[in-house]
Amino acid sequence: MVDVPVAAAITDVALMNASQMGMKALGAGMAVGLTGIGAGVAEMAIGSAAVGATAENKDVFGLVLLLTVIPETIVIFGLVVALLLIF
Repeated sequence: MVDVPVAAAITDVALMNASQMGMKALGAGMAVGLTGIGAGVAEMAIGSAAVGATAENKDVFGLVLLLTVIPETIVIFGLVVALLLIF
């Protein structure tokens, strides 16, 4: 009779640890996924404007390339947050 509550307590602790790991994984996935979607939307707007500006004036290619790369840093921040959550 004594073994039943101990086994239930061990199962509850294991279930709680599994739930915490699942929530960490879910948060990490959302951090990377949502920042990726946001960067994709930003790239869509910036990319079309960049192509138009480069077609008009080829001297702005360096600036346009820099402005196109800036939204990708948001995904790197999301990846850093995901790694901090997991480890």
